[in-house]
Amino acid sequence: MTEDRQATFGADGSLDTETPPEAREGTTDRGEPKGEHETDGGYNRYDVSSLLQKAVRRSDERVAAWAAWELARSGYAWNLWDRLNLYVVEDLRAGQDVALLVERYEELATDRWEPDSWKGRLCAIHAALACARARSSREAANADECFGRIADRRADATSDGVEPPVDFPVGDLGPDGEFDVIFDQHTGEGARRGRGTRFFKTRGARVGPDEDGEESRRWQRLAMVLSDVDYSEAELDHALAPVSGEEPWDEPGDGDLRD
Repeated sequence: MTEDRQATFGADGSLDTETPPEAREGTTDRGEPKGEHETDGGYNRYDVSSLLQKAVRRSDERVAAWAAWELARSGYAWNLWDRLNLYVVEDLRAGQDVALLVERYEELATDRWEPDSWKGRLCAIHAALACARARSSREAANADECFGRIADRRADATSDGVEPPVDFPVGDLGPDGEFDVIFDQHTGEGARRGRGTRFFKTRGARVGPDEDGEESRRWQRLAMVLSDVDYSEAELDHALAPVSGEEPWDEPGDGDLRD
C-alpha cells in the first residue's frame, strides 16, 4: 500500500518511490535473486501487465487470471489494481458493472487483507476474470482519439480560412438549428427567449427512443395537469411520447402543440 512504500534508488540512480520492498526482495521460484521489475516467476512485470490488458481485451480468462495472480503474488498488487481500474474505462464497453466489482475486490484485497496473501490473490483473480468476461470495447479510447484529431483539423482549417474536412457530431451548436431544444430555461439563450417550464416539460425533458415506464408517465402527466401551467392535450401527449430513434432531436415549432 502507498503509505508503506519506501523510497529507494533504482538501477539508473533515479529515486524509486513506487515499487514496494516486497517486490524487490526475495527470490524467484528458481531460488535466484529477483532482478529489477522481475516477478516471482522470472517475468518482467511490465510484460505481465501488458499481457493482462491484452487478455482482457481478447476475453482470454485463463491468461488474465494467471497474469493477475502473478502480479499479486510477486508484490506488484499495487500495479495490478492500477491497471485493472484503467482497463474498465479503456477496454470495456460503457455501462459494464465490472467497474464496481473491481473497486470492491481491490478494497477487500488491500484494506481488509494483504494484497499478496491467499485472500488477496483470490480477489486479484476474481477481478481479472470479471474484466475478461465483460464486453470488450475500445469505444471510449477510440472516441477520445477521434474527437482529438477532429479538433486539430478544425483548428487548422480555421487558421487557413477554409471549411474543415470533418467536424464534430454537433457541427454548429446554436439556436434554431438541429439542437435548438437544448436552449431551454437552464441556458442563457433559452432564458432570453422566454423558454420556461412549458418549453422544458414539452421538449427538453423528453426521453427515448423507448417509452418511459407506465407509472413514470402517469406521474408526469398528473404533475403537469396539477401545475400552474395550462397544458393542452397535444402538449401533454407530446411530452410523454418518446423521441424518435432516427431523429432524436426533431421537435415541433413554437405554437404547433397548443391546439
